[in-house]
Amino acid sequence: MRYRTHSKSFTLIETLVGVAVFLVIATAVYQAYTSLFTLINLNQYKILGLNLANEQFEIARNLSYSDVGEISGIPNGKIPHVQNFTRGGIPFIVIFTVRNIDLPFDGTIGGAPNDLSPADNKLIEVQVNCPACKNFIPIILTTTIAPKNLETASNNGALFIKVFDGSGQPVQNADVHIVNTLADPDIIIDDVTDVNGMLQIVDAPTGVNAYAITISKSGYSTARTYPPEDMENPNPIQPNATVVIQQVTQISFSIDQLSVLYFSSINSICAPVGGIDFKLVGSKLIGVNLPKYSQNLITNGSGSYSNSSVEWDSYIVKSLDDSYDIIGVNPPNFIALNPNSSQNVQLVVTSKNPKGLSVTVKDSSTGLPIADATVNLTDTGEYFSSKKTDRGYINQTDWSGGSGQVVFTDIVKYFYDDGNIDTSSQEGEIKLRNVFGEYNPVGYLESSTIDTGSDSNFHNIIWSPTDQPIASGENSVKFQVATNREITATTTWDYKGPDGTVSTYYTLVNSNINSIHDNDRFVRYKVFLSTESSTSTPNISDIAFTYTSSCTPPGQVIFSGLSDGIYTVSVSKEGYTTSDTEVSISSDWKEEIIILSP
Repeated sequence: MRYRTHSKSFTLIETLVGVAVFLVIATAVYQAYTSLFTLINLNQYKILGLNLANEQFEIARNLSYSDVGEISGIPNGKIPHVQNFTRGGIPFIVIFTVRNIDLPFDGTIGGAPNDLSPADNKLIEVQVNCPACKNFIPIILTTTIAPKNLETASNNGALFIKVFDGSGQPVQNADVHIVNTLADPDIIIDDVTDVNGMLQIVDAPTGVNAYAITISKSGYSTARTYPPEDMENPNPIQPNATVVIQQVTQISFSIDQLSVLYFSSINSICAPVGGIDFKLVGSKLIGVNLPKYSQNLITNGSGSYSNSSVEWDSYIVKSLDDSYDIIGVNPPNFIALNPNSSQNVQLVVTSKNPKGLSVTVKDSSTGLPIADATVNLTDTGEYFSSKKTDRGYINQTDWSGGSGQVVFTDIVKYFYDDGNIDTSSQEGEIKLRNVFGEYNPVGYLESSTIDTGSDSNFHNIIWSPTDQPIASGENSVKFQVATNREITATTTWDYKGPDGTVSTYYTLVNSNINSIHDNDRFVRYKVFLSTESSTSTPNISDIAFTYTSSCTPPGQVIFSGLSDGIYTVSVSKEGYTTSDTEVSISSDWKEEIIILSP
């Protein structure tokens, strides 16, 4: 008799599924196993740490009352502030803090009644840390101890330290570092403020300017006291603290979260200019005429500089560069930097023309810059210049480089002329061409494309000289303006006059440019010259536009190329009282802030 046996094998898919199920179960079991051991270890760490804390308490309790204190601390004693221990092969750090307590049952120091012996009890705190223990929460135990004997009047005082932020709110857990090297032994205290932003040191040894105090906190600014008659700060605003017998010395500090300050240096058409040197000075003082922050800074090759750890304050920018002048700061000086904030600042620069005066005009009630204020600058001689705030300008004073330039990069070239214009016989001047002793009757010149750097509003077209030869006839100089938001290879330029059409011309100096050009970025001008006499020609030595763009410094104007001397700055605007200020010019760059009252 024959028996058949049937054999059934697993497929590959079934095998893979089985392995996957096994791995899931095995992983779960392993994680549970490791979690159990982690929990066991954590409990072991806690037990070791708690035993260590109790051990240190027992050591303190067995000391005499006069010895219960920190080495170089207040109260002074025999206990180190920080100690390292190893228990069960695990390293621990123990921080011991002892403070005198002024209890109210017999009055308080400086209170009513005044407690002449304020060190009633001592507060002991033991904190045990385990940096190498995963998920370990520091163990903190506290207790108080009292002296066995009756109190006697103290020959010491008290030092109360208050820390608050920029809005006047208390700063909790601010680090307080106190050093007194005049005491014997030296006093060194490291502690933190309580929930009210206070640290009270009771029964502190007396001393004149004896206590150097530094306040800090992670992510916050730093504040400190300064020793009087120090060479770098001989007259500090906040000298080292003095503690007087049986008196409370209270000293306050203000710190807050640090902020980010970003600078970009650009020219008037928003193009970055790298390597600009400038000085940044804060308003907070640590001594007489000694600012807390004063640094010389420089933008990088891309025209930027940033600092993410700047204290909240009001800052002013000063020009230092050898090749460029700062013609505007946006937002204007003074730059308000709030706590835990970010502030972008534009430095608008131009090639240096020594003896420059920057004028910023602000509203007295709001502190904001004032647009379209007229600023006149005069001296005792014949100098006079008038400008308006919030107006950028582009000008051309030389055309001797010739035609053929599409984009205005070379300041002595232009795009096209009709052959009847002379730009080279007299440098820096446009006039009609003279052929065989007679001037051509008409001619025109078209500028290169000028880029303002961003969408702009165009205000005025200005040229000089304003007066032309009578023989040339009326309106012998005329202009039209063309603008575009974008330019391409097929861009056309439609030149228009003051009514926004091609049939009119700008014939009056300082004419308002029609608003149809607003919000465009690129601009060209076309100048037409004519004469009624073959022996006379009009001439142009300067052509300029004023405009407003995102790179125009608000409420500011710049006067350059001045001479040493006394000038009068007269600022006026409808609805405000006119301001007249005398300014002495003796350095390469000076800024004057003018406040106008409505």
